[in-house]
Amino acid sequence: VGKSSLINALLGDGTARVSKTPGRTREINVFSFQLKTKGKKVTDLPPLYLFDLPGYGFAKAPEEIRAQWEGLLAPYLRYRLPLVGLVLIMDSRHPLTELDLQMLEWFAQTGKPIHVLLSKADKLTRQEQAVALREVGAVLSRIGERCTLQLFSSLKRSGVEEAEAVLGSWLEMAPKKDALPPSGLRTEKVARAKNRKA
Repeated sequence: VGKSSLINALLGDGTARVSKTPGRTREINVFSFQLKTKGKKVTDLPPLYLFDLPGYGFAKAPEEIRAQWEGLLAPYLRYRLPLVGLVLIMDSRHPLTELDLQMLEWFAQTGKPIHVLLSKADKLTRQEQAVALREVGAVLSRIGERCTLQLFSSLKRSGVEEAEAVLGSWLEMAPKKDALPPSGLRTEKVARAKNRKA
């Protein structure tokens, strides 16, 4: 679905290693980042963390490894208390797979927000985009009130600001009355914890 490209679009190019082979993420990777406002780091806040979970679906990984992912992901999503929300990335051309629905079910039980990014939206016509939004939106409305949805394209860089706004609201980055508004989640250089298990 282009997960690494999406992470790079949000946190800065070079943050996540991009591979042409799906399913290269086999552990939980941790990325730390600082917020920036008008080009300056917000140093009075602690670092924030994005946890990159293993992909699934079309991932070319042995069945044994995919079974391990399920044993890792279900308890992680249900019981990892510091998590503030889940971003679920679906290929806009193939949304709502059985595994997508399983991930939503696991995390919805926490009552925390879920934001669905329909990636590779540039590969759909406007009419196909509207259909995808309508169909996925109907399913999310049945899952819970804290589910949001948007189209996203790493290639065209469309949807980046919308995603930043949603994630920013989760992190309570809403600007104070006299403060400058945050310019997004991008960083100058993101410290990367390579292959570190959470």
